[in-house]
Amino acid sequence: MTKQTNLTRRRFLGTAAVGLAGVSFLPSITSCATKEIANDKIRLGFIGMGQQSMFLLNGFLQIPGVRVLAGCDVYGRKRTRFENRVNDFYTKNNVEVNVRTYENYEDLLAQDDIDAVVIAVPDFSHAMIAIAACKAGKDVYLEKPMTFTIKEGQELRRVVRETERVLAIGSHQRSDKIFQHAVKMVQEGKIGKIEKVNAYVGAPPTPYTLPEEPIPSDLNWDLWLGPLPESIHFNNELNPPISLDPVEHEKFWGGWRWYKETGGGFTTDWGAHMFDIAQWGLGMDKNGPVEISPIGDGTEFMQFKYADGAIMTSEPFDERKTKGVKFCGDKGWIEVSRGYYKASDEALNLPKEEDKGSSIFTEIPHQVNFIEAIRNRVDPVVPVEIGHSSCTVCTLGNIACDLGRTIKWDPATETFVDDEDGKASAKLHYKYRDGWKLL
Repeated sequence: MTKQTNLTRRRFLGTAAVGLAGVSFLPSITSCATKEIANDKIRLGFIGMGQQSMFLLNGFLQIPGVRVLAGCDVYGRKRTRFENRVNDFYTKNNVEVNVRTYENYEDLLAQDDIDAVVIAVPDFSHAMIAIAACKAGKDVYLEKPMTFTIKEGQELRRVVRETERVLAIGSHQRSDKIFQHAVKMVQEGKIGKIEKVNAYVGAPPTPYTLPEEPIPSDLNWDLWLGPLPESIHFNNELNPPISLDPVEHEKFWGGWRWYKETGGGFTTDWGAHMFDIAQWGLGMDKNGPVEISPIGDGTEFMQFKYADGAIMTSEPFDERKTKGVKFCGDKGWIEVSRGYYKASDEALNLPKEEDKGSSIFTEIPHQVNFIEAIRNRVDPVVPVEIGHSSCTVCTLGNIACDLGRTIKWDPATETFVDDEDGKASAKLHYKYRDGWKLL
């Protein structure tokens, strides 16, 4: 069975507020400490105001009981765009708010009237800002992948639990009925013992080779770099320009994600989605592979071996190289991607009522889940431990490719095995430049 949907992001956002009351939530995993909310509204601040943040903003604005009061970005014109969009929304809905924007995230975190923050900045600043937010008493919605390094993930996981904050990862596919059904069939043994999983995500990052360009006058490049070396020069591809008059939004995604110095390539950008689904189906949440082979080390694709014998590769499951997942068991198979589901047997198909309700874009219910988790002080659909384990798989793949050899990993201790020269362990983290710190 194959199902496609023609629902676009723009059309979905225009209708997403309808039926929010009918959204169902997955059961929470653990309870958190009770937190007093100053009133019946959850008051949000946004850190990072690029293309993904604007999409998240459109969703959060429509959730009943949410007020967006503040934002932060190192790019002046993006702060102005944020103010305009929030003010326009509330004006049209006859709601009075005092929207403020800041250049430095620390100034936003110091605001007492902010209950939670949405962090949508480049990956290399995720952990640093999320840790600071938790310590400031804010709950956090953090874009995926959770962190830039494995060490950052370990520290963020610890701080979230010590501060008893709600932290949700933006792996929105876990809120999609199509992916939920595929994983349910796999975990219930409907296709038998899983022997192989094809989880195609794309290529690892490449070295940064873009030419240097003049820094825009209203962009604080030093703050944008954060903990990265100041030797990394500016190019518009890293932080896509926008225009306020005439209004022109980003024409491409921030290119920082494609380069080793600033991101994790497709391995982390899409791996945080598709490797995440594969891990979920394999029952490897909060766990992981024991052996990781890079492209070219006896394999055509990146390969991950698990202790139970299952193998996950970054091999496509079709000729179109669809970014998705194929679970292969000894009794059948299931293919799943955004808006697509196909199985080896009709008995594995989605129930009719779920089939009709499935959607490519599930950010709205995923965001609603975060707000409900704050209100009920429970873990969201994707808590910090799952965000960390999924992100770790992605990063391990890049480490293996960097070293050009197979590496062995102990997911229980989160350490490398037989790393005699210490080169793998050295890639668990990197030294922040002077003036920046993780904790």
